[in-house]
Amino acid sequence: MIVGNFLGEEALAAVGASYALTNVFIMIAIGGGNGASVLTSQYLGARDYARMKTSVFTALISFLTVSLILGGVGYYFNGTVLRALQTPDNIMAQAELYLGIYFLGMPFLFMYNVLAAVFNALGDSKTPLYLLVFSSILNVVMDIFSITVLGMGVDGAAAATVFSQGVSAVISFGLLIRKLKTYPSGAVKRYDSGMLAGGTRIALPSILQQSIVSIGMLLVQSVVNGFGSAVLAGYSAGSRIESICIVPMIATGNAVATFTAQNIGADRIDRVKRGYRISYAIVGAFAALIAFGVGIWNGEIIAAFLGGDTASEAFATGTEYLSFIGWFFVFIGLKACTDGVLRGAGDMAVFTAANLINLGIRVAVAFLLAPVWGVAAVWYAVPMGWTANYLISFAGYLSGKWSRRRVI
Repeated sequence: MIVGNFLGEEALAAVGASYALTNVFIMIAIGGGNGASVLTSQYLGARDYARMKTSVFTALISFLTVSLILGGVGYYFNGTVLRALQTPDNIMAQAELYLGIYFLGMPFLFMYNVLAAVFNALGDSKTPLYLLVFSSILNVVMDIFSITVLGMGVDGAAAATVFSQGVSAVISFGLLIRKLKTYPSGAVKRYDSGMLAGGTRIALPSILQQSIVSIGMLLVQSVVNGFGSAVLAGYSAGSRIESICIVPMIATGNAVATFTAQNIGADRIDRVKRGYRISYAIVGAFAALIAFGVGIWNGEIIAAFLGGDTASEAFATGTEYLSFIGWFFVFIGLKACTDGVLRGAGDMAVFTAANLINLGIRVAVAFLLAPVWGVAAVWYAVPMGWTANYLISFAGYLSGKWSRRRVI
């Protein structure tokens, strides 16, 4: 919103062109953290505190290494990827600048998200919440300062994000070390390659599950880009709101995964099933609230990104997208909760297949039907993919095979 109001429609489109790619890396970080946290949760449930601590240190070291590699590769190839996505020429320079700075801060992004997942695995959801609030406020303040006071452009927005995540990552690490000291244990290994292998088997499908929406957005970004920067700006505004709306759905699914892992570690399958049923009520309530809010205020929300402009092509695109997608968030909630049970139990095959089908539907519909339906084909594909994903994962849940799985 700050970029759209102070820097204009083209700057908003540039950040939007970058968003699909940056969100893939965000979801890799979140998925990796959640995958690693399954081991931590199961060791906590089994009261094996020494191995629990080893799993935490192994995950942190591993993902720091991965983040340095991905950051370097992303920084070097960001222009190549943007051109492959058919990013409009009039916003290419700004998009490259934004992405370049973002990739330099990749280690902070990874550590921030992996540390939050570890706190959740330890049953402490308040600390990452407080740090997230702090980071978000700091990000907004730095955005306004860098753009309005220092006179920076999209580079100021990127630098503000990197700075706020870096500060939060450092604080999170200090708080985590202090928390781990409260668990009694004997000698603790700082790194265990065998545990890394076990965690990787969980983390890789988890990364796929967490990033599937973002990968789909990235692959269809070229379809949206082909309609010009005005349509891209409107779609960017709508997709930013979508990313906020699915947060409670994804978060509930992550909670189900942690809850499942802890109770499987304690051999309480009955509690897993009860928790899964309750999660339906949670995502249903969120979906109803979101559908109501988006249905009533979609025009005002999109206009806030465009400086109040309600006559542009960008506004028309954003409101059409948001008013349509608002009715379907319940499906990603049901999908996330069902995938959470399978992931927490270590049963990866079914939800991996389900998420790949989700991705395939989104990409196929966007590419094949956009010439017929226009840019709207991009968002028509979204609920199709979510629904197919849920039905396949739910069939896997009903089979009961997940309840006989163990990671540790």
